[in-house]
Amino acid sequence: MSVFVDLDYELPAAPASFKPGQSSASALSAPTTHVLQPVGPAFLAHKRRQLNNLTFAEDDKIISDSLAAAAAAAQANGDDDAGVGDEDESEELLARDPKEWKTQDHYAVLGLSALRWKATQEQIKIAHRKKVLKHHPDKKAGSSGLTSDDSFFKCIAKAHEILSNPEKRRQFDSVDESIDDENVPTGKEPADKFYSLWAPIFEREGRFSEPKNGPVPHLGDANSTRDQVNEFYDFFYNFDSWRSFEYLDKEINEGSDNRDDKRYTEKKNRNERARRKKEDNARLRNLVDKALSVDPRIKQFKADDKAAREAKKNKGRPGVNGAAGAVDPRKAAEDKKKAEEAAKLKAEQEAAAAEQEKAAKADAKKLKEAAKKAIKKEKKALNKLITDNNYFSSSAPTPQIIEAQLNELDALCEKLEAAKLGEYRKKAEAATGADAVKSQFVNAAKEAGIETSAFA
Repeated sequence: MSVFVDLDYELPAAPASFKPGQSSASALSAPTTHVLQPVGPAFLAHKRRQLNNLTFAEDDKIISDSLAAAAAAAQANGDDDAGVGDEDESEELLARDPKEWKTQDHYAVLGLSALRWKATQEQIKIAHRKKVLKHHPDKKAGSSGLTSDDSFFKCIAKAHEILSNPEKRRQFDSVDESIDDENVPTGKEPADKFYSLWAPIFEREGRFSEPKNGPVPHLGDANSTRDQVNEFYDFFYNFDSWRSFEYLDKEINEGSDNRDDKRYTEKKNRNERARRKKEDNARLRNLVDKALSVDPRIKQFKADDKAAREAKKNKGRPGVNGAAGAVDPRKAAEDKKKAEEAAKLKAEQEAAAAEQEKAAKADAKKLKEAAKKAIKKEKKALNKLITDNNYFSSSAPTPQIIEAQLNELDALCEKLEAAKLGEYRKKAEAATGADAVKSQFVNAAKEAGIETSAFA
């Protein structure tokens, strides 16, 4: 699209001898000759190839070899690569399609599989430079004669773009394929293996902790105090994770002019992120529950508490702690039987209550789904009324009007129940003329508490 810019410039006045219709060609100066001096890197490269009688490919190969030799010399002289090292590249990795960048392992592409989320920005920068020197298309063109062998180079560029951006890297780290969420102990392992098995699991989860929560406590060992153990489990039961799932969002088709499609895709992405976040929180909660149930320290603390309660309960009773007399075995058996029956009755009552609560939740869920379905149906009918009446506009509606009315329709469906929406829909369908239909939408907005209606 052409862009016009107004410049604040005033033309000088015409000469006094100028007459309308007179040609000014006679005022042009005579042509002169100037000598142009060739300079710049392109000219120097041209002269270098000319003097050495080299082709473009041969010249590029000499330059690439020189760069590689310089890098090798720097490494031989002890230059530190910040622990990046070199990783072998599989044929499958080299043959990746750069268009499928969302499924590629960016750390593997840059040769950082061993470091992954622990890699610093300096290490990412060094790894990217090494890969560029190795896989630059100009170097491959000089060595193999190919001119379009740049697929893996594009993968390298995309990996660097993702990992060098803190926000994009956090999104990728949230769904990194190296995170094995399912690989957790079963809980049936020997007690002496508890610390070696569970410590790496909580270290893996702890890296998702928000910085504002402070340092992540360690699992500890058998010598940890009760306060240290309680602090550890309190931290993970109230865990605030920065892990998000935007990286898995479905791409919005930018070329589409259909606003409803874009809005639907954005809403679906938000719902999917919320669902995955909820599932991840539930997964972590179950993980902490399992660790708590098999932690030998918790079992020991419970045993100590029980022993202390028994000692306090039996203090001063006959036949206990050196007091005179003896405990009647028949009465002790009866008390034990009564306690067992009471515990059994309590368990049955709790099971029945849990079953009733489960049934109530299922009924509530069904009612909620039915209400959502009814609202969705009413929204579709109301949306059709709006579009059939040309968005209540006498001419072609602007995108701003369309967006504002669709947003208000969403707000109405969120604030009003399906029955109310149905009443307004029936009144609008029975109305004659766009103004009469519009008035029903304005009335609905007033009832929903929307002060300034987009339909007004």
